[in-house]
Amino acid sequence: MAETVALIDYGAGNLHSVHNALKAAGATNIAVTADPRVVRAADRIVLPGVGAFAHCRDALWSIPGMVDAMEAAVLRGGRPFLGICVGMQLLAETGEEHGSHPGLGWIKGIVAPLAATDPALKIPHMGWNDVIPVVPHGLIEPGEAYFLHGYAFAGAHVLARTDHGGPVTAAIGRDTIIGVQFHPEKSQAYGLAFLSRFLEWRP
Repeated sequence: MAETVALIDYGAGNLHSVHNALKAAGATNIAVTADPRVVRAADRIVLPGVGAFAHCRDALWSIPGMVDAMEAAVLRGGRPFLGICVGMQLLAETGEEHGSHPGLGWIKGIVAPLAATDPALKIPHMGWNDVIPVVPHGLIEPGEAYFLHGYAFAGAHVLARTDHGGPVTAAIGRDTIIGVQFHPEKSQAYGLAFLSRFLEWRP
């Protein structure tokens, strides 16, 4: 039987594009779901995210039992987990967008505003940019990906960086958890190759 990929629907993600990209990358059993029972039983879990940290956080926590199901599957069950954009940022302990808000706390760090160190550089950071691995990891390859964000993660377990007037976190991860600031579903061949590796990942 094909592995089940739970794509969490909490009203704050680019679900259609991510679903299509996962399918193009080889996933054959994708459950777009807001049901914690489906997430708890899934073989792999994907948390997308678009918008402000606080909005996404509140939307995720508003689904009864969802965070508990994620923790059961990922932290205790060792299921592979992918967070995309704000889905990655929610892995942090705290987000500093529109006030200070607690995240999942799975990876130590905070999400803070990107600093405009060069007046010629626009915030938010939008468009194609290099993904530069900083430690070896089976999922992260050097290449170009599509970014769209005005806040960035700073903390532990950084796997890759990009540059936007200075180093900016592009990927974080530990154990069976990985988060990417870029949008693989918008990153064409690079993004599909990344998702394909995630679908085969045996950490």
